[in-house]
Amino acid sequence: MIDKAAIVTGAGKGIGEALALKLGAMGIAVCCNSLTDSGANTAKRIRAAQGRAIFVGGDVSEEITAARVVAETTAAYGGIDILVNNAGVVLPGTAETTSIDDWDKTMAVNVRSLFLLSASALPHLIRRKGVIVNTSSSVALKGVKDRFAYTASKGAVLSMTRAMAADLIDKGVRVNCVCPGTTCTPSLDERLAKFPDPEAKKREFIARQPMGRFGTPEEIADGIIYLINGTFCTGAILSIDGGMTM
Repeated sequence: MIDKAAIVTGAGKGIGEALALKLGAMGIAVCCNSLTDSGANTAKRIRAAQGRAIFVGGDVSEEITAARVVAETTAAYGGIDILVNNAGVVLPGTAETTSIDDWDKTMAVNVRSLFLLSASALPHLIRRKGVIVNTSSSVALKGVKDRFAYTASKGAVLSMTRAMAADLIDKGVRVNCVCPGTTCTPSLDERLAKFPDPEAKKREFIARQPMGRFGTPEEIADGIIYLINGTFCTGAILSIDGGMTM
C-alpha cells in the first residue's frame, strides 16, 4: 500500500490511534483527526517511526471541519484512498432518561460525521477506487441496557454502510464496517470510573463477552485493515466481539 493516503477520525486514542499507527507502519500516509489535540501526538509518533502523517483537528460533525480534513489531506498527499469513519461518543441512557441534547450529540458525532466525511471524500475515493470502513458496534446487532441513543446511532452506521456499498459498487468504491465488542480504551476507562463501584461494573462489562475479556484496540484495528485489504469485501459487517453476538 505504498503511496496511498488514509483519513482516520478519532485517531487520538483507542481504536483510531492503534489503526493510524498500523497504517503508518505499512507505508500509508495518514491524516489523523481528533476533536482534541490528542491526534497530533499520534501523527508525531508515525513521523518518528519514519512514516508520513498530518494532524487535522476539529469536530467532523461540522460541515466546514469535514471539508477541511479532506482538503488538507488531498493537499498533502494528492488524493485519498482510505477513509475510516471511527470518531464516536458513548452516552448512557434509556428512552426514558436520554436528554434531547445527548440524543443530538450522539447522532451528530456517530452518524452525521460519517455522512459529511464520506460525502466530502467520495470524489477522491471514486477517482482512486478507494475504500471506506465505518466503525459500528456489537450493539447494532444485540441490544444492551442503558445505551438507547448509542445503539440507535450504531444501527444507523451499519445500515448506512450497506446503503453506501450498494450505491458505490459500480463506481469501484468498497464500503464495509466493523462491529467491535467492549474494547479496552481510554474512553471505556473514563466511563467505568463514573460508576460507584468501577471494578464491579468492569466485571459486568467483561461478562458480556463469552471469551471472558475485553478486546484490544489493536485487535479491532487488525479487523479494519482486513476490510481495507479485502478486495472481495463490500457491504461486509465484521463482528470482533469476543462472541458477544454469536
